[in-house]
Parts: sequence; C-alpha cells; structure tokens
Amino acid sequence: MTDILEKSQAKQRLRSLSEALDSGALKQVSRILNGGLSPSDIAHLLESSPPRQRALLWNLVEKDLEGEVLQYLSDDIRSYFLSQLNAQELADIIEDFESDDLADLLQQLPDTVIQEVLDTMDEQDRLRVEEVLSYPEDTAGGLMNTDTITVRPDISIDVVLRYLRRHRNLPPMTDSLIVVSRRDDFIGVLPITRILVSNPAATVREVMDTEVEPIPVTLSDTKVATMFERYDLISAPVVNEEGRLLGRITIDDVVDVIREDADHSLMSMAGLDEDEDTFAPVWKTTRRRAVWLGINLITAFIASGVIGLFEATISKVVALAVLMPIVASMGGIAGSQTLTLVIRGMAVGQISGANVRWLLNREFFVGALNGLFWALVVATAAAAWFQDLLIGGIIAAALVINLVAAAFVGTMLPLFLKSRNIDPALAGSVILTTVTDVVGFMAFLGLATIFYA
Repeated sequence: MTDILEKSQAKQRLRSLSEALDSGALKQVSRILNGGLSPSDIAHLLESSPPRQRALLWNLVEKDLEGEVLQYLSDDIRSYFLSQLNAQELADIIEDFESDDLADLLQQLPDTVIQEVLDTMDEQDRLRVEEVLSYPEDTAGGLMNTDTITVRPDISIDVVLRYLRRHRNLPPMTDSLIVVSRRDDFIGVLPITRILVSNPAATVREVMDTEVEPIPVTLSDTKVATMFERYDLISAPVVNEEGRLLGRITIDDVVDVIREDADHSLMSMAGLDEDEDTFAPVWKTTRRRAVWLGINLITAFIASGVIGLFEATISKVVALAVLMPIVASMGGIAGSQTLTLVIRGMAVGQISGANVRWLLNREFFVGALNGLFWALVVATAAAAWFQDLLIGGIIAAALVINLVAAAFVGTMLPLFLKSRNIDPALAGSVILTTVTDVVGFMAFLGLATIFYA
C-alpha cells in the first residue's frame, strides 16, 4: 500500500513539474525537482525531455544531486552531460560513487580526463577504481564492486557482530559477509540472517555456507545475469584465476545488464543502438539510421537482381508479379520466428551443441508442415483468382521450399554468426530477409520459367 501511495505521489509531482515548465515558473520547477523527486525520477524526466528543455532541467538540478542522477541516465545522455564538466567538477560529483558505478562512468571519458579524475582521488579509492577499470566492462570484473566486508573462518559469531557494529553502515545489497583466508582466498559466505540466529559462541567456520560458487572475474556479464537468475542471488563474490577474492557483484548491477541486453536485442533488430536517445537531434538521428538504411538498400538490390533474371517470364505471365511478394513475405515471417526463438535461446544459455540437431529437425518439420498447409490455401486462392491451376501449383511448391529454407537459415544463421563473433541480433534479420527473398523469388520464378517456357 505504501509503495502504491509513493508511486502516485511521484506521478503527481511529475505532472506538477510539467505544468510548471509549461508556464515558465522556474523557481517552482527547481523546488519540485530538488525537493520532491528521487534521482531516478529526475533521470527519467531528463530522458523524456527534448534537448532544450533537458538542458534547462539539468541546470536546475542541485550539485549534490547531480552524481546520483548521472548514475540513472542512459550512456548517450550521460556522456553529453559529462562532456560539459571539467576534471575537478567531475571529482566533486563522483565523491560518493561506488567503485563499479564510477568505473562505468569513467569509461565514457577520454583517457586524459580519466587520469585527471583519478589523480584527484585518495589512494585507496583510486586503487579500487583502477582494479575495476582493468577489466572489460562487459565482464564480471567490470561489474564488480570492491567495497566488501570479509571475515576469517576461525573467529566467533560474537566477534563478527561486534565488528559489524563498528561500521556506520554496510555496503548496499549486503546480504552476506564473505569468508576468506589470510591470503584473501575465497572460502565461503556467511549470510546475515544466519548470523542473527546462530549461537554467538559458534565460529564462522561452523555456520558459514561453503556451497556458494564464486564468479570468475572474466565471466561475461550475460552469463553473470544468468547465474543470478538461476540461483536467485542478491550478491555474489568475484574471484581471480587463483581463487583470490577481488570483489562482489550485486543484483542492482545485474538488473542493468538484463535491461541493456533486452534493449540491445530489440533495438538491434532495427539497426539502432540500445542507448539511442529518443529525443536526439535530427542530424544525429539521421546519420545513425542512414547506415542501416544503406545496408538494407544493398540487400534490396540483390533481391531485385534476382527478379531481373526472370524479366522475360514475368512479362509473359503478369500474375507472377502479383503473387511473388506473397512467397517472399511468408518466408521472411517464418524465418523471423525461428531466428527470434534461437537468439533468445542462445541469450539464456539453452542452446548448445548437444541440442542443435534436435532443434534443427524440429524447425524443419514445422517449416514443412506450415509450408504444406499455407501452400494449399494460397494455391487454391491463386488458382481461383487467375483461373490457372498451374500457377496455383507453382506458388504452392515455392512456398514449401521457402518456408523450409527459412526454418533452416533461421536456426543455423545465429549460431554461425555467433561462432564468428558477429552479433546475431544486429546482423541476423538483414541476412535472413535477403536469403528468404532470394530463395522465394528463385523458387517461384524459376519454376514458372520451367513450366511456362
């Protein structure tokens, strides 16, 4: 009930803010912005505003809120605001950042600026950030936070409790303490809930959990997200190749990975970046989309070239020009269904070499059965429309061929692209559409050439 009330109040404040902006009451806007909205709400408002209004709102955000707001912004918009700050202003903003969030932010800056910012930090904080920066951002090392609480296995629960009380607060998302040896080798975890219900005289070794698998520092962020989902984790320790503790990953960072992967899959299908700004300027948006339109134009010319090979046949039988888009369209839809299914299966780790053959056989039979069913429907309609049984038979055969080809390509293409380190979500749909268009036109017009020659 409290959450619903808070959400309702936040929506009301956003509406009041919009009304104040429209009326030009900047003092009221500033009061609502800095006194009634959370950093995440402010970030959402900035992302939902056109560039000129966005700049105005950012200038009204109080300095002590800027750092928290930056953490919630998309990379594209955050990079723009960061480019307006000098090294000292950045250092002031990031003072309370966690090491993983700070590393994410710094990776969007030029190397010279990164070094200037690091030079303004104290030695302990700088070493923590440099540790995270030393790993690619799409790995466990790039996600981890070095701010952890560790304990030794030979101390008592009572000592652990006294140790915790010495802290003013615990790091966010601390559901467990990490148990390590004197050389910082990972041993296990000690859940906070277990500390509260255990005998104070018991040792950490007696009550700790040793079945938790640490995350290798080089593991990809997608696989980290899969582990968190599979085992319902809130946090997890990160270790190097020797098993030495480096840091931990928390669920808030994993949620960001899941959201980014989902955005990437959706936007890549249209050739867009997952951080595409909805309100980006005209020229910037035009430039980004022009590349993808150019690639699609090339594939369209390939399909048109295939049609051109059968120009003489089309001129003899006008019905071919009317019907051939059906063959290409059906193949494209069937292939997209298979492609999407396989890309999703790969993303969640369900597809491997052991089950690819079964999946390929399944998709082959699905394509064949759907091809036969819809071939019968389309053949009947075409034959009745043009009073020609032959053209009905030709389009039926072409549909079966194209749907079976679409099933095969839709299954194998993402696996092939992945093996070549090419993003299937980005390149798969273009290649698939080209293949189904070419196969569909070749099958339909080729058969027509044979029978109508």
